[in-house]
Amino acid sequence: MARLVLGLVSCTFFLTVSGLYSSSDDVIELTPSNFNQEVIQSNSLWLVEFFAPWCGHCQRLTPEWKKVATALKGVVRVGAVDAISISPSAVSMGCRDSPPSRFLDPTRTDQKIIRVNRGRTADAIVDAALGALRQLVKDRLGGRGYSSGRQGRSESSSKKDVIELTDDSFDKNVLDSEDVWMVEFYAPWCGHCKNLEPEWAAAATEVKEQTKGKVKLAAVDATANQMLTGRYGIRGFPTIKIFQKGESPVDYDGGRTRSDIVSRALDLFSDNAPPPELLEIISEDVAKKTCEEHQLCVVAVLPHILDTGAAGRNSYLEVLLKLADKYKKKMWGWLWTEAGAQSELENALGIGGFGYPAMAAINARKMKFALLKGSFSEQGINEFLRELSFGRGSTAPVGGGAFPAISTREPWDGKDGELPVEDDIDLSDVELDDLEKDEL
Repeated sequence: MARLVLGLVSCTFFLTVSGLYSSSDDVIELTPSNFNQEVIQSNSLWLVEFFAPWCGHCQRLTPEWKKVATALKGVVRVGAVDAISISPSAVSMGCRDSPPSRFLDPTRTDQKIIRVNRGRTADAIVDAALGALRQLVKDRLGGRGYSSGRQGRSESSSKKDVIELTDDSFDKNVLDSEDVWMVEFYAPWCGHCKNLEPEWAAAATEVKEQTKGKVKLAAVDATANQMLTGRYGIRGFPTIKIFQKGESPVDYDGGRTRSDIVSRALDLFSDNAPPPELLEIISEDVAKKTCEEHQLCVVAVLPHILDTGAAGRNSYLEVLLKLADKYKKKMWGWLWTEAGAQSELENALGIGGFGYPAMAAINARKMKFALLKGSFSEQGINEFLRELSFGRGSTAPVGGGAFPAISTREPWDGKDGELPVEDDIDLSDVELDDLEKDEL
């Protein structure tokens, strides 16, 4: 069962090393009270054994480990930890049998855990340690080393939308915020955290765009922010928690891909977001802004007010508002206009030939649209929108290849329509005899 590993460790829950080593040995005792300061916050290189006092392999390794500690004294620091006491932290680092060992370099971000599989003799372990040390020196010569033991995530444009939080900034940013926060607690040495990092960064950018910043993705270096780690009981990495104002934080237990994270974030957004606005198209600014700021904008063309009256129009608008609320997670834009009010828009979407009411969904980025061909009812529109949400349905280019011209109009006043008043003709000065002669 004996295994040796080289790498960076953040197991902070250890019992006193006892039974196999004594204070007279060069093996350094690591405990809960000294591990963070001695290992995580130092710039030293460490070779650490995780042992179980009852383990026969560990007992046989003990004299060799003492030789290693003496041989590497002043070069690499050699320590020992009772692995029985560190679950689940040991499990998170792969310490499933004893004695695993790790070469610890807090200054490295590219390679944190290296297993030592070259035998259990002092000579083999020392050779492995010196090999890792040699590689470290080469990396530093090549500019890949870092001087700080608290090395966080690298800064790049791909991570610009992930908000880094600390013990000092957390409460003000998260707990006092009206927004929803998804916070990842990570450790710089954690392999799973590194795998998550690009997915988390990509999701942060997409979520920021789609929720207009109402859902935020953040990250906390749990090894450097012990107050937060203790407050929220962080035991494994990465741990993701969801924070909403006035509620206790909950664990995120979904998938770790970008799409999984985005999907959960949009669910959180829609749960807390008001229904989208249903705007009347009264100007080019309203129409273009709504369509350009959303992946799709749904446009309804309702019958003329003289054909429906206020009651009929309001019944159509109620159906649209109900469906807008149902599909609010999609964050589409919602528009309506009266038949004939925006003739160029109707022509570009080919709406006139199907009568009124009518509906189209426009993708302004691709200048394509899909037309409702079923009934303009709650059920018919729902089926149309459902197909759109799955990316199905036929599309066509917007007529003219550009957003059509929009007329400026007065908004509907909410009242019934009135027939135009015809001008009265005054016939008092006209002789009827003259009219009869003209007719003849």
